[in-house]
Amino acid sequence: MVPTILCGGAGSRLWPLSRDKYPKQLITLVGKETLLQATIRRLDGFACTEVELVQNPIVVCNEDNRFLVAEQIKETGSNGTSIILEPCGRNTAPALTVAALSATESGGNLLLLVMPADHVVEDKEAFHRAIERGIAPALSGAIVTFGIIPVRPETGYGYIQADHQTPLADSVFPILRFVEKPDSTTAEAYLATGDYCWNSGMFLLRAETWLRAMEQLQPVMLAFCRTAFERGYRDSDFLRLDSETFSACPTDSIDYAIMEKISVLSDSAIRCIMVTLDAGWSDVGAWDAVWQIGEKDDQGNAASGDVLLEDSQNSLIFATSRLVSCVGIDRMVIVETPDAVLIANKDKVQNVKKIVGALRTKSRQEGTSHRKVLRPWGWYDSLDQGEGFQVKRILVNPGAILSLQMHHHRSEHWIVVRGVARITLGEETILLTENQSTFIPVMEKHRVENPGQVPLEIIEIQSGMYLGEDDIIRLEDRYGRK
Repeated sequence: MVPTILCGGAGSRLWPLSRDKYPKQLITLVGKETLLQATIRRLDGFACTEVELVQNPIVVCNEDNRFLVAEQIKETGSNGTSIILEPCGRNTAPALTVAALSATESGGNLLLLVMPADHVVEDKEAFHRAIERGIAPALSGAIVTFGIIPVRPETGYGYIQADHQTPLADSVFPILRFVEKPDSTTAEAYLATGDYCWNSGMFLLRAETWLRAMEQLQPVMLAFCRTAFERGYRDSDFLRLDSETFSACPTDSIDYAIMEKISVLSDSAIRCIMVTLDAGWSDVGAWDAVWQIGEKDDQGNAASGDVLLEDSQNSLIFATSRLVSCVGIDRMVIVETPDAVLIANKDKVQNVKKIVGALRTKSRQEGTSHRKVLRPWGWYDSLDQGEGFQVKRILVNPGAILSLQMHHHRSEHWIVVRGVARITLGEETILLTENQSTFIPVMEKHRVENPGQVPLEIIEIQSGMYLGEDDIIRLEDRYGRK
C-alpha cells in the first residue's frame, strides 16, 4: 500500500495565510506541523497483515512548489519519496492518474491510499481501523472511499448516499450516489435521514483499478496523462511531466470524472464502496473550519499568535507578525499577515475567494505570494519599497548558493549583517563578513554563497527604474530554474 498524496490547489478561501505560491497544505494551521507533514505522518504506526505499507509516498504537486514540498517531506524523515511535478493544475483526476502510472511502472499489485494534503484527521487510530476495513474490497477491485459521519448540516462539503440497509461488512456499505454541496435546507434533510456521509475525497484502490476505470470512462484524459508521463523526465528528486501534453489534458475532479459515472462501467468488477469514518476529520476548506478544530477559550475564541481579547466571543484571530487586539467582537474572523489583513463575519468566510479573485484581476501580488518569499536557498523579505528603490532582507542557508545572475535595470548594494558571504562579482570572488558591503552595478554578473555553518543574512538595497523579479537573467543555477 503506497500513500498517494495530492498536494495541488491554492486554498484561496484561507487567504491571506494561504496563497498560490504558498498554499494551505504547506502552512501550519493546527499543531506544530504543516498539513502536508501531518498527512505524511498520518500512517505512522499503521500495521496490517493483509498489506505491507510502503513508507515512501507518491506526492503530486505544482511545479512552483517543488522545493517547499521536498524540504517539508525531508523534515518528516521520509526518504526516497517520488515527487511528481504538475506544470499546471488539471484537478484531481489527472493528478491521481499520473500517480497510478508511476505506481504501476515498478510492477506489483499496489494499493494506493489517496489522501489530499490539506486535511486534518485528529484520531489516527480510528483512521487506521477504517483503512483496514477497506483493504479487502480494494484488493478485490473495488474503489473504496471514506465517508465522514456528519456532525452538522454542512453546506461546504459534498455528500455520499450509501445503502445502509445492506452492509457488506462492519461500517462498509455500497454507494448509491454522490451529491454536490447542498443548500442548508437540503443538508439538514440529509442529516435527518442518516443515509448520507460527507465526501472526504480520500480513496483506497489498486492502481490498475483506477487505470481501467479511466480507460473506459475518460480515455482522452488517460491518453494525455500517459503521454505526459512517458515524455516526462527525472530531475534530481522530481519527475517532471511533459508540460505541453499535460497542459492540454482535460481537467476534472475524481468525483466528476469517475465516481459519479461508475454505474455505467462495463467492467462489473469495479464497484464503488464506502467505509464510514469518525476520526475528527476536516478538509480545513475555510476559516470557519479552522475555528471549528481550533482550541478555544471559555468565550469560544480560537487565537493564534500575539493576540489580546476583551469582551469578545466565538471568534478566530490569527496573528503572524504583530499584536492584534480585539474589543467587543462576536463571530468574527481576523487574520493578520505582514502585507494583508482579513476581517470577515464567520458566517461569510466562504466568500473570501472573491477577494482573491479581485486581487488577481488587479494583478496584485497579495493574491499570489507573501511579502516573505521562500526560495530553495533560503528566503527574502521585502522590507520597504518606493519609487526607484527597494530594501530586502535575505537569508541564505548554510552551504546554499544563489544563481549566477545579472539585471538589466537595477543595481544592488549588499550589506552582510550575519555570517560569511562568498560573492562572485564579475570575474572576481570576494569574502565579506559582518558589517562589510559591496556594490553590484547594472549588467554585472554576480552571485552569493554561504560557505559557513550558520545562516547568512544580508540587507539588499536595490536602485533603478524597474525592480520587478522578472528582471533576473540566470546564467547558472544549482536548482534548475530558468
